[in-house]
Amino acid sequence: MSSATKKNILKLYDRPKEFSFMPKGDNNAVFDVPPEYIPEEYKNIATQIVSRFGEEASERIQVSTISIPPLGDILELRRDENFSLFIPKHRRIAGRLINIYLGMRSVDDLLSVAVYTRDRVNPYLFNYALSVALLHRPDTQDMDLPSFVRSFPDKYIDSKVFAKAREEANVVPEGSRMPIEIQKDYTASDLEVEHRLAYFREDIAINLHHWHWHLVYPFEAAMEIVNKNRRGELFYYMHQQVMARYNFERLSNKMKRVERFIDWTSEISEAYFPKLDSLVASRSWPARVANQKLSNLRRETDQITIDLDDMVRWRDRIYAAINSGVVRNAQGQDIPLTEFEGIDVLGNIIESSILSPNREFYGDMHNMGHIMISYIHDPDHRHLESFGVMGDSATAMRDPIFYRWHAYIDDIFQRFKSTLPRYTVAQLNNPGITVNEVSIESGGKRNNIQTFWQQSDVDLSRGMDFQPRGAVFVRFTHLQHQEFNYRIVVNNQSGGAKQATCRIFMAPKYDERGNPWLFRDQKNMFIELDKFKVNLKQGPNTITQASTKSSVTIPFERSFRDVDTNRPQGGDALAQFNFCGCGWPQHMLVPMGSPEGMECQLFVMLSNYDDDRIDQSTEGTCNDADSFCGIKDRLYPDRRSMGYPFDRQPRDGVDTLQQFLTPNMRVQDVVIKFTNRVFRPRQRN
Repeated sequence: MSSATKKNILKLYDRPKEFSFMPKGDNNAVFDVPPEYIPEEYKNIATQIVSRFGEEASERIQVSTISIPPLGDILELRRDENFSLFIPKHRRIAGRLINIYLGMRSVDDLLSVAVYTRDRVNPYLFNYALSVALLHRPDTQDMDLPSFVRSFPDKYIDSKVFAKAREEANVVPEGSRMPIEIQKDYTASDLEVEHRLAYFREDIAINLHHWHWHLVYPFEAAMEIVNKNRRGELFYYMHQQVMARYNFERLSNKMKRVERFIDWTSEISEAYFPKLDSLVASRSWPARVANQKLSNLRRETDQITIDLDDMVRWRDRIYAAINSGVVRNAQGQDIPLTEFEGIDVLGNIIESSILSPNREFYGDMHNMGHIMISYIHDPDHRHLESFGVMGDSATAMRDPIFYRWHAYIDDIFQRFKSTLPRYTVAQLNNPGITVNEVSIESGGKRNNIQTFWQQSDVDLSRGMDFQPRGAVFVRFTHLQHQEFNYRIVVNNQSGGAKQATCRIFMAPKYDERGNPWLFRDQKNMFIELDKFKVNLKQGPNTITQASTKSSVTIPFERSFRDVDTNRPQGGDALAQFNFCGCGWPQHMLVPMGSPEGMECQLFVMLSNYDDDRIDQSTEGTCNDADSFCGIKDRLYPDRRSMGYPFDRQPRDGVDTLQQFLTPNMRVQDVVIKFTNRVFRPRQRN
C-alpha cells in the first residue's frame, strides 16, 4: 500500500469534467491511462492522446490494468446530467458504485478502477461514491478529501463569477490575480421578505455541512456503512437544530417562525431564483416562481412515478405508527417505538434508507418531498428540465421551502416525542450539584455577544475546467461573531469529587410578538452551543470554556479544507480529518441578533455523568462536532436522548423556563448585538 498512490487518487478530484488523462494537480501530473481505459469515443486516437498529454507532464502516474466489474446501470446517468441522492434510481446506482470501490483489494486496484470509472460515470456521482468509499475503507481513512466546494464551486457560487474567473485566468498572471468578490445580495432584492435570511440559507459552509453530513450518513451502500449508531435519531436531531437555528435567525430579523408546509395541494407562496449554473450539466439551475403547486410526478427517465396520494398514504401510516406506538416490519412483525430507541426507528423510516423496517409500507416521504418540490416546474419532463436546488443535498438549504418542508418533518418527530413520558425532577436533577452563576465574557464585556460581517477568500481553481492553471480566489461575505468564553460557577456538595456533563443551550427570550414564551414552545427554540465533560471537586468550582471548542462546530479552515494546506501531520489526527469535515460552521455558531441588541437566554445544565456515560475510548478520534455528526466508528458519545433536556414535553405544572429549572441548571440573560460593518478578509494561504 503506497501513500503516493493515495495522493494520486486525490488528484482525480481536480477539474472534474476533464478526462483523467489530462494534467491534474498543481504539478500538472498526468495519469498513464491504459489504452483500453480510454473512453470509447477517443479509443481510435488513444496513443496520440496518451503521448500528447504525457509530454506536458512533470509527473507520470502509472495506472495498472485490472479486471473492471461491469458498471451496468451506473452508466445510465449521463455525464452531462445532474445527480441527486434523493432520487431512488440515483441512490441505487450510487450504492452500487460505492460497493465496487469498497470491493477493491488494494489501494492500487482502487486507483485503477477510479481512473476507469472517472471518465465514464457522471462527475457528481463519481465524486460522491468515491468520497463515501474513501471515508469508510480501512486502508484509505487517512486520506484528506478536498472540500466539495473546491471540486464543484458551481453549486455554491454566483454564476456570474465564472465568466470573470475565466477572464482573470486568461489575462492576469497568476501572482497578480485579485480575489473576485461575490455580492452579498445576488439572488433577490429587499422586495422579497425571505431574502433577509439569504445570509443564512446561502452560506457556503452551511450548505457544505449539509452535503458532508449526507456523505458520512449515506442512505444506500453496504450495510456496515449505512448502519451507524443512532443514525435515524441523528437525522432527526441535526435537522431539528437546523430548524431551531433558522427560526432564531428569523426572530433576529423581525420575522415570524417558519410555517410548516402542511397543505400539499396549496400554492407555495415563496419563489426562489438560485442564480447558479451547473458547470457539469451545462444548464442553469431552474427557478421556482411564486405560487406554484405540487403535481403528480411522471419522470420516466428518472424512473419516478409518484402521486401526491402516495405521500398522503405514507404520512398517514407514519402517524398511525406514532399513535399506536408500534411499526410493522416487512415480515408483518410489530416493532415497538420504545422510549429511547423509538426515535431512531422513526428517523430511519422518515428519511428512508436501507435501515427502514418496511420501505414498501412506510415509503420514502422525506426524500420524495424534496423531489416533488424540486420538479414543481416540470413534473412530467415535457420541457426536459432537471430538478431545482431542493433536489440536491449540496444546494437544498438555499431554498426557503427547505425550511417549511423540514418544519413539517420536525413536527412529525415532535408528535412522537410528545407521546413519551415527561422527564421527572429526578431525571433532570444532579444531587448535590448547584449552578450558582453563569456568564459570557467577550471583548471585555459581560453577557454581550457582538456579531458582524466578515469577508473571506477561498480558492476554487480545482473545480474550474479551463486553461491556464493557477489559483482563482473568490471573496464572499458571511456572518461572524466575536469569540467569547463561558464562566460557570458550581458548588459540589455531593460528598466527594464528581464528574458531570456540561450542556449549554441558548434561545430567544421572547417570541415574535414580544411576549415571554410558554416553555412548551420555547423548548424547540433552544440551539445547542456546547457539551463537554467536567470534573468537579468537593465545594466551589469555576468552569471556563472557549466558544471555539464547541461540540457542534468545525473551524472555518476545515469547512474549506484544501488537500495541500491546513492538514494534520499524519497519525490518528490525519485518519480522522475527513470525518471532521462534518460539522456546523464555527462562524455561524451564534445567530445574528439585532442592532439594538436581541435579548436571549443562555441555559447551562450539569447533568449526572453516571447517566450520560458511554464507556468507550475516543482517543485520537474526531469529535469536534460530535453533537451533530457523532464520532467515527464509535457509539454516539452521550447515552441521553439527543436534545436532552429539551426533547420532551414538560412535566405537569411547568409553563415557563424558570419553573422547569432544577438546582443543577441556571439561566442567564445575554444580548446579541449586530453591527452592520464588514471586516477585512481572512489572510489567504
